[in-house]
Amino acid sequence: MQAIARPLARAAPKHVRYAGSLSAWSAVPAGPPDPILGVTEAFKADKDPRKINLGVGAYRDEHGKPYVLNAVKKAEEILVRQNPDKEYLPITGLPEFTHAAAKLAYGADSAPLLSNSIAVTQSISGTGALRIGGAFLARFYPHSKTIYLPTPSWGNHTPIFRDSGLEVKTYRYFDKQTVGLDFEGLKEDLKNMPEKSIVLLHACAHNPTGVDPTPEQWKEISDIVKEKSLFPFFDMAYQGFASGSTSHDAFAVRHFVAEGHQIALSQSFAKNMGLYGERVGAFSLITADPEERARVDSQLKIVIRPMYSNPPLHGARIASTILRNQELYSLWESEVKHMAGRIIDMRHRLHDNLVNLNTPGNWQHITRQIGMFSFTGLTQPQTKALAEKAHIYMTADGRISMAGLNSGNIDYFSESVSKAVKGQL
Repeated sequence: MQAIARPLARAAPKHVRYAGSLSAWSAVPAGPPDPILGVTEAFKADKDPRKINLGVGAYRDEHGKPYVLNAVKKAEEILVRQNPDKEYLPITGLPEFTHAAAKLAYGADSAPLLSNSIAVTQSISGTGALRIGGAFLARFYPHSKTIYLPTPSWGNHTPIFRDSGLEVKTYRYFDKQTVGLDFEGLKEDLKNMPEKSIVLLHACAHNPTGVDPTPEQWKEISDIVKEKSLFPFFDMAYQGFASGSTSHDAFAVRHFVAEGHQIALSQSFAKNMGLYGERVGAFSLITADPEERARVDSQLKIVIRPMYSNPPLHGARIASTILRNQELYSLWESEVKHMAGRIIDMRHRLHDNLVNLNTPGNWQHITRQIGMFSFTGLTQPQTKALAEKAHIYMTADGRISMAGLNSGNIDYFSESVSKAVKGQL
């Protein structure tokens, strides 16, 4: 057999070597690290058995483990038996899911729902819903290209809306002195906004503070929004997960709609169904009538098509199965109530522990706040000391995920916080 001679290696021409040594991306600067990701990385690197991660925005069970809802497991069993296909969804998603999601948010007796006047599309969880909404408003809302966010707000809100083409401004929301709602500042800022501005409102379980308006305060906010002809964009990422009641957590949305507001709404099923990685969400708009809804729907499709063509299938089938099956729906409601109740229990236990340890300060805000997150009021030096000396990790501003606390670590956490506040850690 004749051997094939290997060609001699030749030096590349000078211009080729030069081109290869200078990357097209050599001028790209390093971006700032994600603050939550940094907390998680530091936690993973820590070898101390007492370590606690309170940065992650996902529910954990009593043993600190991820929790898959029984309703989700049973829905998946039903889907396996049905042996469904894996075809593409329509651009606006699974129709059975979007109708059920709108019914959950607006209520079965909602006038716009009954008159077929809600334009709704499935989205890639709540983040995708917000991005669709931002892009649609930037393109079609005729009165303003500015959206006002509460201070503080979820960290991703600002880049989502800026990248959608909207200018981002803020209004007062959180009072650092009381660790509660700055209601007077909020109202004053709403009244001073230019008429017909877009205002983002957290429907329930405000992220990151856990501070929500009361129903009476929501009514006042609705009146001001109507008086100023502002456009309300609700972000509802925690329906049911905040109080344990899907109806209670939808109060603001349903009240605004009943009062005649044409709202935009972002929904997420990550927290309340534990479908974090399935990316299940919805975006909807109240329209005047079915004819207007059809036109808005056609433009939503045009916004979505170049983004990702169509949404994921499996998670929407799970959520749709739960929402449309009475037995699974009842099971899901009980599990949501359990998750919310466990977090509420941790709030009361943390408050009681800190008081019993004679921790300086007033800690009533821990139990007044609601939902997954709590603004503790801890300072940056205190959170740094907790990480370095007690192996407890949270964001530098003192926000903690209450879901990361359980009966196995709540006492250690309480004692460490008390020592940090006293300067004894």
